[in-house]
Amino acid sequence: MEAGDGKEESPQPMALSRFQLSEEYGFLLPNPLTELPPSYSPWMDIAHELPQLIASHQLRARIHQMPQLNTQHLQGREELHLAHLVLSFLTMGYVWQEGEEGSVKVLPRNLAVPFWEVSQALGLPPILTHADFILANWRRKDPSGPLEIKNLEPIISLPGGESLHGFILVTLLVEKAAVPGIKATIQAIHALQHLDDERLHRALQGLAAAIGDMDKALQQMHDYVDPAVFYTVIRIFLSGWRDNTAMPHGLLYEGVSKQPMAFSGGSAAQSSVLHAFDELLGIQHSQESSIQEEEERAGAVPANVNFLESICIELWTGTQHSASPLSLDLHHTNF
Repeated sequence: MEAGDGKEESPQPMALSRFQLSEEYGFLLPNPLTELPPSYSPWMDIAHELPQLIASHQLRARIHQMPQLNTQHLQGREELHLAHLVLSFLTMGYVWQEGEEGSVKVLPRNLAVPFWEVSQALGLPPILTHADFILANWRRKDPSGPLEIKNLEPIISLPGGESLHGFILVTLLVEKAAVPGIKATIQAIHALQHLDDERLHRALQGLAAAIGDMDKALQQMHDYVDPAVFYTVIRIFLSGWRDNTAMPHGLLYEGVSKQPMAFSGGSAAQSSVLHAFDELLGIQHSQESSIQEEEERAGAVPANVNFLESICIELWTGTQHSASPLSLDLHHTNF
């Protein structure tokens, strides 16, 4: 909410801006930057040619010739997110250029060091994450046009052609469809804290409607993504180096660590959307799933993870200060 309108309003519970969430876009980065400053053109030039360089088996050679750039000149969260997006794509291309049988053991210093520094600044792991692949990787072809697949394209791409673009953009639209559900989650918490049965009912109806819209958006995956292309091409470039038989010892980040490190690859499971809904509804997972969930949250933007933790805190404090059955059992509410 912008200041300066001359009106005083009651503070909103769990204001989205506190957690780097947008009222319009939710967990998506609103209108992401598409270009870094000119001093970072060595990164951007390679990034814009990634599919062709990988197909011609020239990417590794190009990266070996790339200068090691100073990340201290990156300004603001938007530039850092774009830098992380670009460096993560370069890294996945470098590692998997020759497929699962031709992976590398070492990420060269000129890529590893700046990638590590940018990752540390953002609190993200030095690997491609959902925050890169989807949340920060989109732009409108027509800036004034609608947020629809025909008017969208990724900022950076990998092999996979139209199927890759479809996979990114359909997932993006699922995130966008979730925005009313995120707002409904906050409204439900507020209703619990104020013992407002009617408001809780409306919030849960809104959440149910949002989940329905997410499902409708997801159904477009069948129209835009060839399963064979996903499995044989896209899946490989999303693979990480944790519990991966193709890279059993992980990846050595030259100039960062003397020992290889292991990180999970990008996955829609890293999205904070369904984690938020699970927290609100009290959905419990098995111990094995809980461990996996912790790994998934490690690939999310820290401020977004704080949002999930705040849901737990607000629900706990709300139930502790209320004797109403309303605040103790969401599962018996019909919506």
